[in-house]
Formats: sequence, structure tokens, C-alpha cells
Amino acid sequence: MGAAVIRAIRNVNLENRAEREISKMKPSPAPRHPTTKSHLRDQMSSHPDIKKEIDRKDDRLLSLLKDVYVDSKDPMSSVQVEDVGTPQEPKEFRLPKGHHFDINIENIPKGKISTVEALTLLNNHKLYPDTWTAEKIAEEYHLEQKDVNSLLKYFVTFEVQVFPPGDKKAIQSE
Repeated sequence: MGAAVIRAIRNVNLENRAEREISKMKPSPAPRHPTTKSHLRDQMSSHPDIKKEIDRKDDRLLSLLKDVYVDSKDPMSSVQVEDVGTPQEPKEFRLPKGHHFDINIENIPKGKISTVEALTLLNNHKLYPDTWTAEKIAEEYHLEQKDVNSLLKYFVTFEVQVFPPGDKKAIQSE
């Protein structure tokens, strides 16, 4: 629906705008450098047939151009347009794992995880890397192995460190 409205707004008064753009004065070419003018004048005086060749209209080419007729039609698309109002739902679902803090999540498509599950599995892997391996996480949450490896490689959970207020020493980097 939104695309149709945008298209209608974009095409309002299209012909008048196109006509206005076409009828605008065209920019004149940049002036030639004096040395270029003199070179052109010398070439034209030494070869007068060039000027005639430039100004001559080729009747054969004009007749061929008049014979050209272009009839264009948009081909019918082989892909059927689906109704935008009803999004297609994934066929396989799984139940969420763990506690979701009273969030109403009834089912999750296979191959996807909720934010709470992502934080849980990252934290489990951080605390128990021997138990929660990438293979076990992929099997447990019905994810692909490469996605789990990327998740464990590029995402980490926050680690909160509280320093005593009396300690003013600089934090040593590890």
C-alpha cells in the first residue's frame, strides 16, 4: 500500500515537469582557449572539405533512421505478486528455552533465537566453555554451526567490575 501511495505522489504532474525540464535553456559550451581557436581555424583553412563533411547530412543514414520503428512492451513477470498484507510465516517453530521474564513469546522460528536466549547462551559459553560448546549450542537452539561460531566470535556479554571508591590507582591492562 505504501509503495502505491509513494508512486502516485512521485508521478503527479509528471508530464508537465518533464516538459518544463526539456524546454529549459541548455547550457552553452565552455569557451575555447585562444590557441584551440587558432588551431581549428588553421585546420579548417587547410582542409575546406572537413567543413563540408561536418555540415553534410547523410541521406542514406537519414532514410535508415526513418525506417526504424521501436515497439516496446513490458514482459509479464513470471513471479506472482503475493499479498503484502499477509506475511508468510515460517513453517517450523520451537518453544523458547529458559525464563523470559514474563514476555509472551509463544514460539520462535527454527534457526532464530530471542534476545534473552542469545544473552543466556553467550553467558553460559563464557562461564562453562567446556560444557557449552558451539556444537551443543547449535543443537540445543536449532541453529546453524557457522552462525553459532560467528555469534561466539563477535559477541560477548558485559562484565561489570566494581572498584572500591578509595582505590585511586590506574587500572592495569591485561
